[in-house]
Amino acid sequence: MSAVLPDTSAAALVLGDPTFSDPALAALQAREGSAAAWRAAVAADPLTAAAKADGAFAAALPLEGGRVFLAVDRFAVRTLCWRIDHGVLRFAEQAHLLADAQHSLDTQALYDYLYFHAIPSPRTVHQGVHRLPPGHCAVYDGRTVHVQPYWVPHFVDAGPAPRRSFDSLRDEFRGLLRQAVQRCADPQRPACFLSGGTDSSTVAGMLSEATGQRASTYSIGFDAEGYDEMEFARIAAKRFGTDHHEYYVTPEDLLRSMPEVAAAYDQPFGNSSALPAYYCALMARRDGVSRILAGDGGDELFGGNVRYAKQRVFNWYGAVPAGLRAALIEPALGTGAARRLPLARKAASYVDQARQPLPQRLETYNLLLRLGLDDVLTPAFRAAVDVEGPMRDQAGVWREARTHSLLNRQLAFDWRYTLAETDLPKVCGTTRLAGLAVAFPMLDSALVDFSLRLPTDYKLRGLKLRWFFKEALRGFLPDEIITKKKQGFGLPFGVWTQRHGGLQRLAADALGSLGTRNLVRQPFLDALMTQHLPAHPGYYGEMVWILTMLELWLRAHAPEFRIA
Repeated sequence: MSAVLPDTSAAALVLGDPTFSDPALAALQAREGSAAAWRAAVAADPLTAAAKADGAFAAALPLEGGRVFLAVDRFAVRTLCWRIDHGVLRFAEQAHLLADAQHSLDTQALYDYLYFHAIPSPRTVHQGVHRLPPGHCAVYDGRTVHVQPYWVPHFVDAGPAPRRSFDSLRDEFRGLLRQAVQRCADPQRPACFLSGGTDSSTVAGMLSEATGQRASTYSIGFDAEGYDEMEFARIAAKRFGTDHHEYYVTPEDLLRSMPEVAAAYDQPFGNSSALPAYYCALMARRDGVSRILAGDGGDELFGGNVRYAKQRVFNWYGAVPAGLRAALIEPALGTGAARRLPLARKAASYVDQARQPLPQRLETYNLLLRLGLDDVLTPAFRAAVDVEGPMRDQAGVWREARTHSLLNRQLAFDWRYTLAETDLPKVCGTTRLAGLAVAFPMLDSALVDFSLRLPTDYKLRGLKLRWFFKEALRGFLPDEIITKKKQGFGLPFGVWTQRHGGLQRLAADALGSLGTRNLVRQPFLDALMTQHLPAHPGYYGEMVWILTMLELWLRAHAPEFRIA
């Protein structure tokens, strides 16, 4: 894991394909390239330079007097890491390029991995190495790196002002979608992932309109009940006349590729859909595609995740008069007798959750917390970390968005934790491993800004998810896709581990090795494989996956690591 640190005393690092809103900067970029435009923007004002750029980018530019400017795009599609080494700021796109030769890992980051299944910025798994958060810039003054946001979501919440007509918004939305896809697509070989969901189907349909060519689409399936939605991908491909390609991932594929995919990330990464995404990208690369589009972002911009409706239901409890809640409902449901009755138990669970504010309420669903910190973590590991740290970080992000709408605040929260820290690194990491470039038209700045202006009840109407998005595309998307439930590239790892001897041996071996590192209690690991997983493979399979991928990453990057 040792690396030759890049010399940043003179060289700049400019990544991605930014576009500049300032005409002078755009002209300079056209003449001399992105680095020249960045230098001019930073020379004018380092603190506003990043706000003048759109698209996916990362930039690090040494300045006079030993100072350095850093910036990444709104969603950190392109990443930038840094560390201070003997008074010199070093920077690189990936964290492992800045790691020291002693394999020093950050134990708090390992806890964050178990909590989030990824390691959110600004922390990385390597001690002393930091990752710039999405929508942030920084200036190193020779002693300290001063990090600050240059872009914070600012929602135009619904108010008394007259609204534009639905037809007008629909037409603008479709036009922005088409333009975003056109900007992102490879004009010579337009191609996209196609899960059969609303977002990927929309991108597939817009590709043909935007490029005037027959698009290539790539889908992954699983021979496991409840996990395969190839039927919907085929419906979309037929509707839009794409050159459609399919591959069914097998347990043998996982057995062969899990170590490779785990090691390819610059730090532990536990999103299980990374494996099917990798095989989908590999299929496209072997077919001659060099740039592929992904549909990530639509749910988070336009209100498509089930949890948004679920949290609205919990918030209804706040409308019940406080006196009634305190004098009757909560005492009645808090009795032992009530907790033994199925309906009363469900009602009590609802009240317990409804009484918690967001985002703390989301901890109810956290897998690590549900399994129990004392049961999962060794005493030495727990003593070495701040178990409240992730919640404090989440609470800080929760407060940042400029909105009075609880739904919009949830969306902005997910832009950080679901998109920037999990889904986008999944796609970027697996496409990079497959040798593909990737772009995300749903995250086009104009579309994001449109979503900020969209009335809140157009995103979640009652309990109807992404109402405007679906209605605006009715007649364009097949009805079957508009009405289907979201699934995506979910992986039946737990089910397959129970049926496939090779996967079972791989997981058992990885968990056995992980147990020697003094992170996770050996009794929990034993019970996980011998009791919990056989009883509920779909649920406990996620934890087996997370722990297995952690061990595979450690074997590749820090084989000697162990908590003292």
